[in-house]
Amino acid sequence: MTNSQITYLVAVGLGVLGLLAFLLLVVVPAVTSYRRVHERLIAVMLSAYVLAAFVGAGVLLGAVIVLEWPRVF
Repeated sequence: MTNSQITYLVAVGLGVLGLLAFLLLVVVPAVTSYRRVHERLIAVMLSAYVLAAFVGAGVLLGAVIVLEWPRVF
């Protein structure tokens, strides 16, 4: 395996573990808190909204770090 392939494998593995942790720590408790199907679906949609906000914040922070790194260091 090349170094790039190892990097991609690690990135995919960590992405899967992060998504699994999000599902187990956020989505499952939100879904099990409600009895009606429509309430559960809304809880899943709101959890997906929170996930999208965290991913967006991470992408934005990563972009700022990549763009400002040469100027700071």
